Amino acid sequence: MDRSKMHEDKHLTGSLVFAVFTAVLGSFQYGYGIGVINAPQQVIEAHYYHVLGIPQPEARTNITEGEEDNESSAVTLYWSLSVSIFSLGGMVSSFFVGWIAERLGRIKGMMVVNSLSIISALLMGLAKFGASHALVIAGRLILGFYCGLSSGLVPMYVGEISPTALRGALGTLHQLAIVIGILISQIIGLSFLLGSEQFWPLLLALSGVPAILQIILLFFCPESPRYLYINLGQEDKARKSLRRLRGEFDPSKDIAEMKKEREEAASEKKVSILQLLKSISYRQPLVIALVLHISQQFSGINAIFYYSTNIFKKAGVGQPVYATIGVGVVNTVFTVISVFLVEKAGRRFLFLIGLAGMCVCTIIMTIGLELLSKYTWMSYLSMVAIFLFVTFFEIGPGPIPWFIVAELFGQGPRPAAMAVAGCCNWTCNFIIGMCFQYIAKLCGSYVFLIFAVLLLGFTLFTYFKVPETKGKSFEQISAEFRRRRQSPRTLKTATEMEYLGSSTDA
Repeated sequence: MDRSKMHEDKHLTGSLVFAVFTAVLGSFQYGYGIGVINAPQQVIEAHYYHVLGIPQPEARTNITEGEEDNESSAVTLYWSLSVSIFSLGGMVSSFFVGWIAERLGRIKGMMVVNSLSIISALLMGLAKFGASHALVIAGRLILGFYCGLSSGLVPMYVGEISPTALRGALGTLHQLAIVIGILISQIIGLSFLLGSEQFWPLLLALSGVPAILQIILLFFCPESPRYLYINLGQEDKARKSLRRLRGEFDPSKDIAEMKKEREEAASEKKVSILQLLKSISYRQPLVIALVLHISQQFSGINAIFYYSTNIFKKAGVGQPVYATIGVGVVNTVFTVISVFLVEKAGRRFLFLIGLAGMCVCTIIMTIGLELLSKYTWMSYLSMVAIFLFVTFFEIGPGPIPWFIVAELFGQGPRPAAMAVAGCCNWTCNFIIGMCFQYIAKLCGSYVFLIFAVLLLGFTLFTYFKVPETKGKSFEQISAEFRRRRQSPRTLKTATEMEYLGSSTDA
């Protein structure tokens, strides 16, 4: 076998690894933003009391219960905004992913949006020197704007530069970077590190460091060859970019695929978000993309994290915060495992296993929590269910929705599809964050049965509707959906659709 053929088979080069690593620094910031606000909650709330001139509850005397509730509710409101406005910012900005990706490209787009992260870091880092509640809320809002854009741009860029054989594995790195960001924020947010009264502004501001690093490294990353050729018509630059990413190999096959996709895109009008939502042609992949993102957020993963510390306390764990960090470690380890599994087992299979496993775990969680007062050992059953739930989540429902959207759509509708899917994800995240505690108070431990029913529904949907995209080019996936629209029934495999298509032709 000649050297160029070896390169073509291997595909994974230092330049490709560097470009993917640089891109997922944006995902790391996303994860850091999710996790960093939780550990220092008490010290930040104490500072809010100080800035607002309200005595803390334990220091109050001669205050009626109604007055105390009113004063405490002001701090509670500011704290709730500090947490939830992050998701609101992401929900709004995700609509602009497509516009930025098309106007600036993938590399320049990621560079420009990093300015939002830096501004956010400055606002939160200076929180002690002004109205801390206002500065933290403003900083979290702007960080949410950044993460909403980054969570669309990063999977788009990684999906477009990855070889078909590695697209799933490299796409999973987006989720891996998120969970690593969450884990690191949990660790350095401990009270004896940066989660203290003195250092909490620095803890919040550290999100700006990877933003600065990413801006610098992006100067050395090639632009997406698909963007260069399909969007800009620059074939020579696309070939050069492919060689930088893949090494010395013949890019003719990739160029031919992009040429066909460009010709199809040219025969259609440019796809806006509104056109995407109206078009029958894109309805099937869009519904699949949205349901996969909804299943990720409505799976109950945030609820599990919410309950974990309380369950660890009931189990007699002396330092439940460390057990919660242990959950974060499991989260990270199994995301790494999914990187190696996704190209062997396939997206559809892993998603099915993940959803079904999580469904069983939520039932176990319900039993464990309900019988906890009668049998103390049930707390350990609940602990095992938590770790298994996180394991199943990271095997499939955690990483796959982020990159499979880029696989389901061609170059024309892809930016709009990423924007809509991202907005859906952020909206569901916001709904869970705002509503879960109220539902949990109403339903108690039976709240997990709600998630069990949802997970069962998502499992059935995935089995009947979601195609396997492993090892297929963007054109092959698009062709599969075209055949689905022409078929009289939903088909589960490409082989069945080929057979039906030939029968129809006959």
